[in-house]
Amino acid sequence: MTRAERAEFVVVGAGITGLSAAWALARRGREVLVLEQAAVGHRSGGSQGSCRIFRLGYEHAEYVRLAKRARALWSELEAASGDRLLHPVPQLTFGSQMDQVHEAMRAEGASCELLTIQQAAERFPGVAASGPVLLEPESAVIAADKALAALDRLSQQVRCGVRVTALAEQGRGVRISTTHGDIEADRVIVCAGPWSAGLLCGTGVDVPGAATLEQVAYLKDAGDLPIVVHYGGEFPYGLPEPGSGRYKIGIHHGGPDVDPDRQVHSEDPALAERIERAARTLLPTTDPRPVAVERCVYDNSPDTDFIVDRDGSIVVGCGTSGHGFKFGPLLGEWLADLAIGSPAAARVPARFGLARF
Repeated sequence: MTRAERAEFVVVGAGITGLSAAWALARRGREVLVLEQAAVGHRSGGSQGSCRIFRLGYEHAEYVRLAKRARALWSELEAASGDRLLHPVPQLTFGSQMDQVHEAMRAEGASCELLTIQQAAERFPGVAASGPVLLEPESAVIAADKALAALDRLSQQVRCGVRVTALAEQGRGVRISTTHGDIEADRVIVCAGPWSAGLLCGTGVDVPGAATLEQVAYLKDAGDLPIVVHYGGEFPYGLPEPGSGRYKIGIHHGGPDVDPDRQVHSEDPALAERIERAARTLLPTTDPRPVAVERCVYDNSPDTDFIVDRDGSIVVGCGTSGHGFKFGPLLGEWLADLAIGSPAAARVPARFGLARF
């Protein structure tokens, strides 16, 4: 066997989760190498694109509490990078599960205000709600591409164009086989999105899940619109793109299953029709015809909760299920604590553990 390169920690995948884990390790003074099969922000990964929603509103109080913790870490990332990454934008939540979101936010002391249809129409005339509206004043739009770039700069080493082909525990560490040779590490953190399950196959770490290929549309001349989230049933959502005047709209978990290695990024006509219908319904004063369309892969766990755990020398961070970007810095903290073996790893909620499967 040829002599392998040596690293203390290796992170597989340079999306929001992997880069956040690398930043957390670097902040702790640890040596970390990030391996990315393509490039940071590549279009076949789940972290690509210009913007994401940051919100506290979830139907479970635990997620509201965790989003609050993540918000503080986003502020730390902004301070460390010198970049503005979160752009405050009010959010309107409505739909059949809005009451559950309201209850969870109130339970955690999160700022919110219940509006009637008439009040919402007066304050946000560009949005047509189908019932009472929950206003979340502390929501924001994340400049996703800038966030990845900032984390890329702050991480110690990111090596692009290197695909990991196999993992094998040996002794007290792990051997990582790649297209550019082998690496021996004390710990490996696998944040490879929908490629994670295949990569872990054969290690004894079973990660269930499925990838879907989602679609979003960008509308022009949207004006001063808030973030909108229809919570319950079909799940359309929308958010203004920072600095462009465009408005991004999609349907959460609306796309078909996909092999992550065989993604086709051409427009899906059926999804396009559903998104345009949602735009006409939710944003009646905005032209629903898109000026651009984008596809994005989701890395879905069976229950849509994240997968964050450690098995021996292997730490797993995946299953973000289309709602993990806002939690990126928090997920990174947890993964770093698990990899180091810090007592703080006990703070990772049990609901995200592998044992649930």
